[in-house]
Amino acid sequence: MKNLTLENIAKVCQGTYCGSPDLSSREVESIVTDSRQVQPGALFVAIPGERVDGHTFIEDVIAKGAMAVVSERDLGPRPYPYIRVDSSLQAVKNIAEFYLEGLNIPVVGITGSVGKTSTKEVIAAVLSQKYHVLKTKGNFNNELGLPLTIFRLRPEHELAVLEMGINQFGEMTRLAKIAKPDTCVITNIGPCHLEYLGDRDGVFRAKTEIFQFLKPDGRAVLNGDDDKLAAVCEVNGEKPLFFGMDTQSEVWADEVENHGLAGTQCRIHLEGEAFSVRIPIPGEHMVSNALAAAAVGKCYGLSAEEIRKGIEGLEAISGRMHMVQSGALTVIDDCYNANPVSMKASLDVLKHTQGRTVAILGDMGELGADEIRLHQEVGAFAASAGVDLCICVGRLSQYMAEAARQEKPELEVLHLERLEELMGMLPDLAKQGGSMLVKASHFMGFEKIIAFFENTRPR
Repeated sequence: MKNLTLENIAKVCQGTYCGSPDLSSREVESIVTDSRQVQPGALFVAIPGERVDGHTFIEDVIAKGAMAVVSERDLGPRPYPYIRVDSSLQAVKNIAEFYLEGLNIPVVGITGSVGKTSTKEVIAAVLSQKYHVLKTKGNFNNELGLPLTIFRLRPEHELAVLEMGINQFGEMTRLAKIAKPDTCVITNIGPCHLEYLGDRDGVFRAKTEIFQFLKPDGRAVLNGDDDKLAAVCEVNGEKPLFFGMDTQSEVWADEVENHGLAGTQCRIHLEGEAFSVRIPIPGEHMVSNALAAAAVGKCYGLSAEEIRKGIEGLEAISGRMHMVQSGALTVIDDCYNANPVSMKASLDVLKHTQGRTVAILGDMGELGADEIRLHQEVGAFAASAGVDLCICVGRLSQYMAEAARQEKPELEVLHLERLEELMGMLPDLAKQGGSMLVKASHFMGFEKIIAFFENTRPR
């Protein structure tokens, strides 16, 4: 890895190199924090966690060929080199910042309350039409995940598309300091992580911390349909590039046609030209994500045809509007995470499907003092969306169920305290066919529902 010699790593981490001076000038081949991912030549960073302490695997990773170790403990004389640091997590962040600066690869940083991952996927799909792109995988978007994503970069990459997720003040500042984006995209400002951020104004302040480390000649790409973001007049002395349904935005859309699970058709306008495009992922909210990608594509010199091909080549990922077919039942796997805005967007998708519709909804986390009201709001929305059966799982979801019954007394509504109570009902639900939405915050473990249907579908 470019410039990542053990000597440089020790200096960047403000650590102490312990080992043979002859090895200090060697570059590591990779950097990992998971002992299972160690390959010959790797640097293993031992991080003490809540359940597992990485220090317990040091001898194992050396046996597997690791070149060296970063440790918070004084390991004494060892036959292999190690770097002693005060904080392994801080070391990871420092190394990532140093490594990325040395690569000189442009970074697109993506944040927002809802749609970060979907927007990241479509932006990467668009930019890949012209560039060799590395993107964030899975949920590697926090203070450990972002550095681990950066460590996957190699000189042959031409662009990095990095998702940046937060739930507290100051966290975005730390992430942005590592990534120093050339382009930052904010999808929206919604009622998320209110337990820590208070209200939408707090969410806005926390998300826009990203502006502090936007490159001096960088560009902010913002959702012009969001009232908080639309009020941003300038970033780094430049007017933001706005996208949205509002024709006042530089990149906007019209002629939107919802085709249910087949996706959405629309026409995108940018720089005086327009083109029609089919967005293959269901949900009209995907139009906004596609517009963000078109705006970023514009920033990086892509043609309208390249942007269109990138959008139309988008593929769903597990947990986010991913379709699982189990016999006559179509399961909409959107269970990776949830908040009131994304719940409503997913229920809108269900509304445009054919046949019997079932919504399996679970608790939403980190909503603070308004958590009961916000669950009630989602329950009432579910009832108005015309679902045939609404199953609410979890302690807070009782308020969702009560509001759904109040909104539509004739609706079949079930409330279950625990996920285990639901699992036994799944075979019967599968036999009835139709479409089923599965959505909750990640801590609810709804991926078990998806696993059931994936394991029982015909092969």
